[in-house]
Amino acid sequence: MKYRIAVGGVAAIVFGWCAQAAAPGSSADDAVTRKNAHDIFKQLIEINTTDSVGSTTAAAQAMAQRLVEAGFPKADVVVLGPNDRKGNMVARYRGKAGSKLKPVLIIGHVDVVEAKREDWSTDPFQFVEKDGYFYGRGTQDMKGSDAIAVTDFIRLKKEGFVPDRDIILALTADEENGKSNGVDWLLKNHRELIDAEFALNPDAGGVRPDKPQIVGFEATEKLYGDFQVLATNPGGHSSLPTPDNAIYHVANALAALQKWSFPFELNPVTREYFAQMAKIETGQTAADLRAILADPPDAKAVERLSQDTHMNSIMRTTCVATMLSGGHAPNALPGRAEANVNCRIFPGHSQEEIRSQLVKLFNDPKLNVRYRSDTGELTDHGSDRKAMAPPPLRDDVMNSLHRVAGKLWPGFVVLPIMEAGASDSIYTMNAGIPSYGISGIAVERADDRAHGRDERLKMDAYYTGVEFYYQFLKALTTSSG
Repeated sequence: MKYRIAVGGVAAIVFGWCAQAAAPGSSADDAVTRKNAHDIFKQLIEINTTDSVGSTTAAAQAMAQRLVEAGFPKADVVVLGPNDRKGNMVARYRGKAGSKLKPVLIIGHVDVVEAKREDWSTDPFQFVEKDGYFYGRGTQDMKGSDAIAVTDFIRLKKEGFVPDRDIILALTADEENGKSNGVDWLLKNHRELIDAEFALNPDAGGVRPDKPQIVGFEATEKLYGDFQVLATNPGGHSSLPTPDNAIYHVANALAALQKWSFPFELNPVTREYFAQMAKIETGQTAADLRAILADPPDAKAVERLSQDTHMNSIMRTTCVATMLSGGHAPNALPGRAEANVNCRIFPGHSQEEIRSQLVKLFNDPKLNVRYRSDTGELTDHGSDRKAMAPPPLRDDVMNSLHRVAGKLWPGFVVLPIMEAGASDSIYTMNAGIPSYGISGIAVERADDRAHGRDERLKMDAYYTGVEFYYQFLKALTTSSG
């Protein structure tokens, strides 16, 4: 059954001066935008949108109400989804009347990864402001970007900006976990609401303000894959142990995985990235970057660069144990043990190919390695689908990106990147909508806390991100620009 959820039930926006002053020389409107950006971000963080107990509908409703109160027609702001907890908001910012240009689509998921209060130093679902940071689950991934998009829609609407084409914003469910991925559901059930010439996805790309200083845009991404590693056993009394132990079988497999690496690979995107980074880096790192681009690549250089977590993640397929369980009583031999192995698969390889490689690596007939789908279904054969091919680079997108990045981050290098994770762009790309991962939020490498404990975002990075997408959208949808 499909649900269409009416907009309402959220308090009106209160505009006013921000207690934290805007930049010198800014207008009252700038301070209003800053306060609006703060309040929207806070509201999103404090709505629990985890798959287990949360509701993306509540977040979608709240953002829809803000847009309606800012002057968007109710007919252009809808919340809908497959059930009452998995709502998605779709808002249309109307462009010039009679424009023959297809819309630009912005996609952003509002669901977040689970977070336990006992693991955090703050409540993950409270918007905590301290030491120049905003803390809370989703600050980095990706409610900061969602709040920026809503803030800039309101800002542009208030100043009367008319883009040369419609801009569509879709805030969606279940990118992280769950069975109701919002982008996939909208494409299958309401394609007309989000059909576009191309899409922007702030869940990828980003700004690195530390050395080297880059503005990265996602040109391709890895393929996601979960695999269950399962061992079963008749069990028995713990006073009569045998070598044939379900826990040992799984533990030995994970130990083998820990010691093993998938082979080094390059594709056009990572080759260009490493080539440009070789010009930016210095010393041994620069030399190693040049060496891995040789034919054949230098093995020692690959080994040294692989010690860097971020470098390693874009040099190969990676698989890692993420969950483990086994046994049923402290005084009984385990009848069952299992682990989840999460893989981020290099473009060109399928989930089934990686599953088969894991089977070969573990080399244990007592183990069953099965593919776990996004909905949790287990199968003996993974999908043969491979990661998306890079979309062609559009002059309007690239020119606007270079222009605005040059203003906000002078001296930074704009680089194509392969996203080490995965995003909802796989759905839009597969639907024939070229998709580009572009984010204006700066996060230092050492402070990447997405999915982790005490997730946080620098305050100034967030507000600069608000300014980036405001300028970027204007440049992208102004014909003379």
